[in-house]
Amino acid sequence: MLLAGAGLALAARPAAAGSEPRRLDFEDAEVGAPPRGFSFALTGNGPPARWTILEDASSPAGSKVLAEVSRDRTDNRFPLAILEGVTARDVAVSMRFRPASGSVDQAAGLVVRLRDARNYYVARANALENNVRLYRVVGGRRMQFAGGDIRVPRDRWQTLGLRVEGDRLAVSLDGRELFTAADKTFAEAGRVGLWTKADSVTHFDAFEVQPLR
Repeated sequence: MLLAGAGLALAARPAAAGSEPRRLDFEDAEVGAPPRGFSFALTGNGPPARWTILEDASSPAGSKVLAEVSRDRTDNRFPLAILEGVTARDVAVSMRFRPASGSVDQAAGLVVRLRDARNYYVARANALENNVRLYRVVGGRRMQFAGGDIRVPRDRWQTLGLRVEGDRLAVSLDGRELFTAADKTFAEAGRVGLWTKADSVTHFDAFEVQPLR
């Protein structure tokens, strides 16, 4: 296992060296501060995101987790935590998440092929709606093109996965593939990261990135 310090050091290498797998569990990060090795952005409206390291002894990967803690209720507000130094076209990403609170949403998302804060793919699980969706975000506008209704338990650790190869995207929950879809909107390499919505306070841990050769 790569602890956060080692994983983030690897992530800081140039994109040309970004073929190494990464696993980040934030155990070397400082509680109450944003993690090193990420940049932060916002799609939509509302105040800037506040991504912060928290303590959560319930996490299977360790006692420190990452969360967006602003609790802002703006519905069209999507905070992003973007991993630095990694650019990939074909990639498999996954992360453990626990929906902790939120009245507008309790959402957790994985982003791939991100060009900027207004253009990317995102797979999203929602504990209030009990569904998993796949979106393209184009010019800041979110458009669903695949998804399924499935129980997403509140206050429980789960694993969301997203794999993109060519124009095929596959989404999984707890290791079980839920659905696949084809889309050619973003055909080039891009960044990867984590995503949430509105007032969701979702704990993230064990973020894994595997570029596909």
